Amino acid sequence: MRKNMGSADKIIRLIIAAIIGLLYFTGTISGTVGIVLLVLAGIFVLTSFISFCPLYAPFGISTCSVKQTK
Repeated sequence: MRKNMGSADKIIRLIIAAIIGLLYFTGTISGTVGIVLLVLAGIFVLTSFISFCPLYAPFGISTCSVKQTK
């Protein structure tokens, strides 16, 4: 897997995941919507750590500033 996420993208995803987690665990969001958002937050954290977004790949999107050679 090639990295296709830049540092700004990773930071934004981690901030969104933290906000969703905070809202869920304080009881602001709950039920099915809360669980779906919590799963989405988990995906954001996972993709931030591996620097690869599977949704970017089919569209050829890359927010990574460093060009990698094959």
